[in-house]
Amino acid sequence: MSRKWVTISLAVAAAAVEISCAGSSNLPKPGSPAYYWSSANAAYKAGDFVKADEELQRILVSDNDFTARARVWDMVLSGGLAQGYAALADANEAGARVNRQNPLPYRKRVSELRALSGNMAIQLADGVHKYLDQDKAPETLMAFAFPTGSAAEPAGLVRVTKSLFVQETEMAQLQTAMLQRGVVLALCEATGNPEDSAKTLSLFQAPETKVAKPTFLFAAAKRLYEASDVFTDKKLDLPNKLKIVSTEALSALKAVPETKDTKALVDKIQKAMKKARVDGV
Repeated sequence: MSRKWVTISLAVAAAAVEISCAGSSNLPKPGSPAYYWSSANAAYKAGDFVKADEELQRILVSDNDFTARARVWDMVLSGGLAQGYAALADANEAGARVNRQNPLPYRKRVSELRALSGNMAIQLADGVHKYLDQDKAPETLMAFAFPTGSAAEPAGLVRVTKSLFVQETEMAQLQTAMLQRGVVLALCEATGNPEDSAKTLSLFQAPETKVAKPTFLFAAAKRLYEASDVFTDKKLDLPNKLKIVSTEALSALKAVPETKDTKALVDKIQKAMKKARVDGV
């Protein structure tokens, strides 16, 4: 090979290395908030909302450039996951009642699912508490896309309630579908469009989606109230946790203008607390 071609080859190689290094320098550093934000987005787009939630929680352990956006996103995910787990638990409880000969597998799933739902409810309560304390903007920024999933109940849910045979792979798919449904419904509520996924989807066609803060907080309070049911005496029987979740729901309602709907929700929450024999605020 001539000296001329050696020189050209070395120049091309050097340029390739330079381009490669420039490209890699734009990637988020592993372990950084930007890295977790990117990972959360990837998991979310894949429909893995449990993984997305885990990545967002890693962002929320510190105050950084992504914290405010991550908190709002995680509140929607937490509320949706809490509902998804709870609804699937109720379906398995119905299946246990039907299958009197072998209810144990259903009851085991009920316990596991309700524990997961309870964890998400407490996580949502924590998110609401910090959101009220730290976010003073008049509108709530939804810095994420419309989620994968459907607001309709998955067809396989009926098989569980009727105690019909469902393979493990199908059960896993059903759980994923129920969690996705919960998140879709949570987002519909958070944007002021309960159960109207088409209208909610249209909002996310804009470059930036914002909703009025009272709308978002009312939805969060409603989610907390519904999620608190898992802590009642007929389920997990954890009145102290029911109080935590209910207290944050009432705090959220105090931060929004009083309406007929907010008054009705306050009444429901207080009645639930009274029934659980815990004091209100």
